[in-house]
Amino acid sequence: MDCDEVFTNDEYKRKFWHSSSHILAAALKELYGDSIKLGTGPAIENGFYYDFDLGSVRVDIDSFSAIEKKFIEICQRNDKFLKKNISKQCALDLFKDNEYKSEIINELQDGEITVYINGNFTDLCKGPHIECSGLIKAVKILNVAGAYWRGNENNKQMTRIYGISFPDESMLKEYLDNIEEAKKRDHQKIGRSLKFFTFSEKVGIGLPLWLPRGTVYRDQLVNFLRDQQIRAGYKQVITPHIGNKNLYVTSGHYDKYGDDSFKPIKTPNDGEEYFLKPMNCPHHCEIYKSEIRSYRDLPLRLAEFGTVYRYEQHGELHGLSRTRCFTQDDAHIFCRKSQVESEFSNVIDLIQICFKKLGFDDFVARLSLRDQKDHSKYIGDMCDWDIAEQSIESVATNKGLEITKAYGEAAFYGPKLDFIIKDALGRNWQLGTVQLDYQLPIRFELFYINENNEREIPVMIHRAPFGSIERITAILLEHTAGKLPLWLSPEQAIILPISGKVLDYSKSVANILLDNKIRTVIDDRNEKINRKIRDAELMKIPYFVVVGEKEMNDNTITVRRQGENCNQCCKIGDFIDIVRQQLISN
Repeated sequence: MDCDEVFTNDEYKRKFWHSSSHILAAALKELYGDSIKLGTGPAIENGFYYDFDLGSVRVDIDSFSAIEKKFIEICQRNDKFLKKNISKQCALDLFKDNEYKSEIINELQDGEITVYINGNFTDLCKGPHIECSGLIKAVKILNVAGAYWRGNENNKQMTRIYGISFPDESMLKEYLDNIEEAKKRDHQKIGRSLKFFTFSEKVGIGLPLWLPRGTVYRDQLVNFLRDQQIRAGYKQVITPHIGNKNLYVTSGHYDKYGDDSFKPIKTPNDGEEYFLKPMNCPHHCEIYKSEIRSYRDLPLRLAEFGTVYRYEQHGELHGLSRTRCFTQDDAHIFCRKSQVESEFSNVIDLIQICFKKLGFDDFVARLSLRDQKDHSKYIGDMCDWDIAEQSIESVATNKGLEITKAYGEAAFYGPKLDFIIKDALGRNWQLGTVQLDYQLPIRFELFYINENNEREIPVMIHRAPFGSIERITAILLEHTAGKLPLWLSPEQAIILPISGKVLDYSKSVANILLDNKIRTVIDDRNEKINRKIRDAELMKIPYFVVVGEKEMNDNTITVRRQGENCNQCCKIGDFIDIVRQQLISN
C-alpha cells in the first residue's frame, strides 16, 4: 500500500504530521542557527505546529517561502527517523542550552526518555514517526502566532508556526483550494452578514451576543431537540449559572479543571466561594439526590439547555466555535446497570435523528478509552471501567456503527463515544458525545432502593447530541454557507410589496402566513423591488413573496425561491401547502 492510500488513516496522518513538525524544527535550525530554541511540536487535527523561542529572529509571512524551501530540501535527503533511548543525564546534557527541553526532561523518569534522530537533527520525543522524511513531498506554512509556553499565560510567549504537509502535491492543492472555500464560508463572516450574533469587548471577549435573527434560529434548534427529548422520556430542568466550590470538589472537576474555570466568586462569609458553572452534571446529581429514588423511577432522564463558562485563553477563542460561555444541549440519564446498554442505544438513536435533521449523513463514531498504560488520570474502580468500555463497544457494534478506538481520550470519569461528522468541505468535526460514568454517582453518594429494599448505586450517562448551541451553529453556517434549511431559517418568507398601494394587502398576506405558522416579515421600505430582492437574497430568506396590484386584484401572490430567478404566481393556500410539504421533507 503506498503512502497516498494510507494517508486516509487518522493514525498515520498523526505520525506523518508529527514527523513534519520535526522537519519544520530542523528547517528553522538550519536557517537561523542555534540562536533559536525549540519548544514542542505536535500533530494537530489538520497539520502540525512547532513552538519556538526565536530570540531576536523575526519570522513572518515573508519568511514562509524560505522555510518551505528548506523543509523540502531536508525531506529530499530521505533520512530515516531513528528512535534512541537515552538516560536522563544524557538527555539533560544533550539539551543543556535549552531550558524548555530541560524542563520537560526533569519531569520524566529515568529509563523512559527517548529521542528521535533524522539526519543531523535530534529532538526529545516519544514518537511515533513515519519511516523516513522522503515520504513528505509537499508542505505549506499556514500561519504564525504567539503562544505561551505550555499554555500557561505566566510563562514566556513563544512563536508558534503552523503548517500542513502531504505525500503528494495534488493533495496539497486540494487542501489549499478547500481553505479558500472555507474562508468564504467562515461562520464569523456569515454570522455578521446574516445578523445572527456579535461580540463586544465591553461585554467581554468570547462572550457571544445573540441578535434577533440568530435568536429565532437558535430557538428553532432548541425547540426541535426539546421536542425529541420529550418524546424520548426526558424531563427538563433548570440549574443556576453558579455553584458552590464544594460542588465541583465533590465531582472531581475542581482538581482536574480548576485552572480552566474563572476565578472564584467570594462572598462576605469566610470560606464561601462560588464558581461560574463550568458544567451541568454536578447540579443534575444534586437534583437526583433531592429525593429518595426507587428502582421503579429509573431510568431518570434529566435534560437542560444549560449555559456554562470556561476560561479559554485569548489566542484560543474563535467566533462561536471556541467561546468562554456556551449552552450545552446537556442531559444525564441515571439508570440501573441492567439498563445501561438499552439507554446508551436510545441515545445513539437520538443523535442519529439529530444528524439526519441537520443534513449530516457522513459520520463515524470514535470510542474514547483509557490510556492503556497510565491509569493515574482516571478516577474510580478499574473493574467498572472495564465493564463500561465493553458495554459501549457492544452497543456501538450492535448498532452497526463504523467505529475507531482512541486510547487515552476518555473523560477522567469514564469512557465515551464521540461522533465525528464530515461537512460539505470534507472537514471532520466532533459533534455528539455520549459518556458512561460509574464514578460521579459514587462521589455524590447517589443511590436508589432496589426490589430487595436495598440501596444500590445508579450508573450515569452523559450526552449532548449537538455538543453546544454555539459550536453546532458555527459548523452549520459553514456547512450550508449560510443557506440554512427552511425549518431553521429565522424568516421563512418575506413579503415584498411593489408599492405603497398594496401595503394593506401585503399585511393581510403576512397575517395569513403567520396564522399558518410560517415565519414571515414584510419589507415595507420605500425601495425598488430589485433592491428588496437583493437584500432578501443576502439574508438567505428561503421564499420571496412579491405583491403588486395584479396580485392584489387577483387575490394571489408571486413566489420566488432564494437563489432562483423564476417566479410562480399562485394562490396563498397553494403556497402554504408548498411550505408545509418542504418542512415535512426537511
